[in-house]
Amino acid sequence: MKNDRQAIKWPKFLYRYSRSLLLGLMTLVIILGLHLLWGIPGLTQETTTLKVLVNALEAKEWSSLVEEFEEKNPQIEIEVVEGPTDSNLVENLYSTAFLLGKSPYDLVYMDIIWVPKFAAAGWLQDLSGKIAPSELQDFLEKDIEAGRYKGGLYRIPFRSDVGVLYYRSDLLKQGGYEPPENFDRLQIIAQELQQSTESNWGYLWQGKQYEGLSAMFVEVLEGYGGVWIDPETKAVGLDKPEAIAAVEFLRHAIESGITPSGVTTYTESESLRFFLNGESVFLRNWPYVWAEANKPSSPIQGKVGLKAMVHAPGESSGAAQGGWGLGIAKTSKHSEEAWKFIDFFTSRDSQKQYILDYSYIPSRRSLFRDPEVVDKYSYYPKLLQAIDNAVLRPPIPQYAQVSDILQRYLTAALTGSKTPEAAMKKAAAETRRVLGTS
Repeated sequence: MKNDRQAIKWPKFLYRYSRSLLLGLMTLVIILGLHLLWGIPGLTQETTTLKVLVNALEAKEWSSLVEEFEEKNPQIEIEVVEGPTDSNLVENLYSTAFLLGKSPYDLVYMDIIWVPKFAAAGWLQDLSGKIAPSELQDFLEKDIEAGRYKGGLYRIPFRSDVGVLYYRSDLLKQGGYEPPENFDRLQIIAQELQQSTESNWGYLWQGKQYEGLSAMFVEVLEGYGGVWIDPETKAVGLDKPEAIAAVEFLRHAIESGITPSGVTTYTESESLRFFLNGESVFLRNWPYVWAEANKPSSPIQGKVGLKAMVHAPGESSGAAQGGWGLGIAKTSKHSEEAWKFIDFFTSRDSQKQYILDYSYIPSRRSLFRDPEVVDKYSYYPKLLQAIDNAVLRPPIPQYAQVSDILQRYLTAALTGSKTPEAAMKKAAAETRRVLGTS
């Protein structure tokens, strides 16, 4: 009787084929295992994590762009560390990290006034060779200039800012006035409309002893043809007639009653609140005010205009240049990956998405003429006129010290504890000592 379990006899060529196939599969498994164990390039690659410190409010707004970047660059991860909302505290955290010598940050998100200090201290990488000159031409001129220090480029602008003058277009029309072009005309219109309308004040600005006071003052100073500090020669102009006239204009605004004496406690938010409530004819502030003033809930919706700051006859307008941008920490071991992020984040498409979502001001000139952007922000053409008059605060490493000096003596002049002339002479003398030019 034959055995039903008799082994099947495979043809020899099939036997040889199956054995080769088995050996091939085993070899492939071994190779894959080695790839996974050793991380052979082409199959697997470690993820690079880039850290950046950003104030808490803006950190949340970065999320969509960060996600888009990570999708396009799966081997790079961006860790956004939320910092304080006060930019001075953010600067202190960056400075402390660098001074300790082991900064955890690869990317440095900087206010425009930090660049000289950070660059002079050797905390930033020079980005000059990473971006083509033709690409730089699309950025606002002063925004790029603010990122330079001693021939190097240390910051690429992401979003810009500039001081402007707002006015109640309905009240000026009612009184038969055109928007003013000079300081005298501003005072006359402010005073007359303050008396003939329900506005309590004619002109509001930022007078508290903080950085906003310095930013506001450089616009008035420029409008009078004055100079704070020449960054090339370190010459100080605070005790010159033009600077004293600028302080006298602000002091006279308080004394005449068009500006409340309480202005010496006002930041952007306080002055804006009064303006939104219909309590002032004019307001000096930043571009974000436009969106606030034209919200459906705003009492002054559709009743606001903006223009470049006024100036003295024969002089030009001044607009304090502000804004934020990105640099790379000198200590970063991931410079190439960090540049990829900067290149993406500061691109035209990224800036466009960001400003359409959050109403910030772009740092690329072409976006001020983009049909979609202008359709949403109809005031951009006028804003560009102000931007073309942008003036930088002194781009020097000692900026924090000299700004503190200016703020202290401006406060003394505005509160009446010193005359404008005496205050500015003191400010100039202390500034020269800090710069070593006295």
